[in-house]
Amino acid sequence: MTSNNLQLTKDGKLKHFLSIEGLNKAILTDILDTAESFTSVTDRSIKKVPILRGKTVANLFFEASTRTRATFELAAQRLSADILSLDIKTSSAVKGESLLDTLHNLEAMQIDMFVIRHQDSGSAHFFAQHVKPGVSVLNAGDGQHSHPTQAMLDMFTIRRHKQTFENLSVAIVGDIKHSRVARSQIHALNVLNTGQVRVIAPRTLLPEYTETLGVQVYHDLDEGLKDVDVVIMLRLQKERMTGALLPSEQEYFRQFGLTPDRVKLAKPDAIIMHPGPANRGIEIESSVMDGNQSVILQQVTYGIAVRMAVMSMIASQPESR
Repeated sequence: MTSNNLQLTKDGKLKHFLSIEGLNKAILTDILDTAESFTSVTDRSIKKVPILRGKTVANLFFEASTRTRATFELAAQRLSADILSLDIKTSSAVKGESLLDTLHNLEAMQIDMFVIRHQDSGSAHFFAQHVKPGVSVLNAGDGQHSHPTQAMLDMFTIRRHKQTFENLSVAIVGDIKHSRVARSQIHALNVLNTGQVRVIAPRTLLPEYTETLGVQVYHDLDEGLKDVDVVIMLRLQKERMTGALLPSEQEYFRQFGLTPDRVKLAKPDAIIMHPGPANRGIEIESSVMDGNQSVILQQVTYGIAVRMAVMSMIASQPESR
């Protein structure tokens, strides 16, 4: 099954959220608009709405996470859901239980929605193919494949600061090859009709099919940053690398690290983004990360509203009840 017919109900609404691929501009815009309506919830004295009251959300994180896991938990709490966060290190999965058996055992606990992060690409799709009718799956990152909610909170951040995508030039810098975030960002930016999407990286950190993604490729950071509106830095995914792809971290920073002087190559009102966790002094200088053009912490805040939006949109569909 394709991600398209897995993710959508018969009338084209969200049933699961597995990937940006297969989703149209209307759905992505609906996510952004819905997230906008949830930003005010964080300003209330009681930060809750009853949309998921009586529902149970299970967070299954087979990989380490801080921002994604915490914001998914907060999003579910603010929607009034009951939350089960499984500690994989102490679960039966470490004893050899299969992913499918883990799923079936949790389904027996009447789970309504699964949030899953897993080291294997396609794991969220696998879950979505095997859950019972009315149960939904949200992908919190699968291998090198996809991280759709991160991409959408990044899109929300861009729209918040730049209002529209059509005339923007967006540069994604760093380890494109191993980054599920970069893949999802590129798909989202293109679906939203972004004026120009650039990727800037050494040849060893680009996938072979980069040119087919609808991006302009640069191997020189100074050239690639000229007059861009948005700079998205990526960390080196050292845990996914095999072989010597870089001479050294110091050499990488010299050629591709974001410094104050390089920020000046972008437009004066350019925003600096990073999905985290950031490696200061490797892909970004501390003064840039903490500078007035950085919106990195705002990305984290917006992640709660975006994940609330996706959960609420899925919960509103009859097939997800």
